[in-house]
Amino acid sequence: MEDFVVVGSGCTGAMAAATLIEGGGGARVLMLDAGERDDRYASLLPSGDFVSVRTTDREQYRYFLGEDFEGVPWGKVGTGAQLTPPRRHLVRKVSDLLPLDSDSFFPLESLAYGGLGAGWGLGCCAYSDAELRAAGLPPEAMRAAYQWVADRIGISGERDDAAQYTIAHLERVLPPIEMDANAAHLHASYLRRRRRVHAAGFRMGRTALALLTRAVGDRGAYAYRDMDFYDDRGQSAYRPWMTVDELRKRENFLYRNNVLVTRFEEVPDAVRVHGIDTAAGEAVSHVCRRLVLAPGVLGSARIVVRSFDRKPELPILCNPYCYLACIQPALLGAPARGRQVGFSQLSLFHDPTGSNFDVAMASIYSYRSLMLFRIVREAPVALSDAYPIMRYLAPALTLVGIHHPDARGGRRSLRLEPCAASPTADVLRADFSLSEDAERKLRDRERRFTRVMRSLGAYRIRRVDPGHGSSIHYAGTLPFDSGDSGDKPFTLRPGGRLSGSARVYVADGSGFRYLPAKGVTLSLMANARLTALSALRDA
Repeated sequence: MEDFVVVGSGCTGAMAAATLIEGGGGARVLMLDAGERDDRYASLLPSGDFVSVRTTDREQYRYFLGEDFEGVPWGKVGTGAQLTPPRRHLVRKVSDLLPLDSDSFFPLESLAYGGLGAGWGLGCCAYSDAELRAAGLPPEAMRAAYQWVADRIGISGERDDAAQYTIAHLERVLPPIEMDANAAHLHASYLRRRRRVHAAGFRMGRTALALLTRAVGDRGAYAYRDMDFYDDRGQSAYRPWMTVDELRKRENFLYRNNVLVTRFEEVPDAVRVHGIDTAAGEAVSHVCRRLVLAPGVLGSARIVVRSFDRKPELPILCNPYCYLACIQPALLGAPARGRQVGFSQLSLFHDPTGSNFDVAMASIYSYRSLMLFRIVREAPVALSDAYPIMRYLAPALTLVGIHHPDARGGRRSLRLEPCAASPTADVLRADFSLSEDAERKLRDRERRFTRVMRSLGAYRIRRVDPGHGSSIHYAGTLPFDSGDSGDKPFTLRPGGRLSGSARVYVADGSGFRYLPAKGVTLSLMANARLTALSALRDA
């Protein structure tokens, strides 16, 4: 019998497992994970930069388009449209093993080694104390956990106008990446018009990223190859599988893949964990002293509901999201020059009250390595005309992804229903809508973002709404319960223990009662650290 079982190898599972292993006492930790990997394209990807690959590799179509052209999107732009063929393993088997049915909520889940973190955009933001309290998280403990995570993964950023929303109190932050021409032009415009932008309630600054700009240990400094959507060469970009790889060198850590955990049952002095061998299709089980769930909030919801006789409706939080395609006319037709970066380089925050609460956030991107075929179909002209037009527009194209905070309201629910065709004999049904007041507030804020971008010389040409769930930021399915009884079903106690349970903990974002617009991943990892510490104290 293991001391702990951790479910999931994503950002939260990796941080929970690292905390348990390094917590002293030699506790034995077993990680159960589906563990899907890219076994098709990794060996094909060259070491060169995007431009050299495009001009020299005669077989580049194999990884840019996919050998089965699976990288070419069809139909409406939706959640996960940016997944390239080498990242498609992130969603392999998801539709079969994690079936979800909805006409209003379109989330992205993963069974990959490293979870969704294997394709994470690396944005790092620390929540303010007010945001932490609203989410049900302890500010002082979270600040310490933020620093522990930052020291482990490495974060680059800058103490500028947006630092209070990004790196905040973090120490030992690495210098930011160099901006490409598109971002540098926009940032220079912001600096010239800073006073006017501030008066409108906005702050712009460098995006804080889990990206090394100096080599640390076996991980290299960012090499500006602009292949960020295709590989992790050099490991400058943090991926949670890197932490799991390190843990697998420890004698008291065991990793087992091809396991989809389905439910648990508490027995005297232990927890029995049930699952499916995804390769053989057979039932498997493991026994541990304490169970830590970290498969993501939708995965935890499934496991917890299956483990009890009652099948309730659960809530869900998700940041509303859209993106604006903007053009900087000064860059139209500009020749490619200097380095270009696929990650977000600038962030724009709307905080009209200056309270660092109820803040909307936009991540700003240049566009090149995802290639023109993904956007040429959006042009309102014939395909033959669209390509030369898009080539001319591409250097000036600036994408502005806007996230809004989310609290309860409107119609949103998750429920597990029988489904004989599913390997787990059920399907997760989801409903998600916003209240009319929330919808009006979102539209008003998006108009404000449009105006401020226009004032900086970036003109909106299109708004794209990929639908609810497209932010890939989810939380709140098992909200924290601050009541004294601690037995309210389908909630979490402070510290992450499942109410009514003695030995089951949930280390992902299931407990959050409020979801700020700022990138959630750093906060998820910090919360996973606190949950694992709680499990250690209870052991």
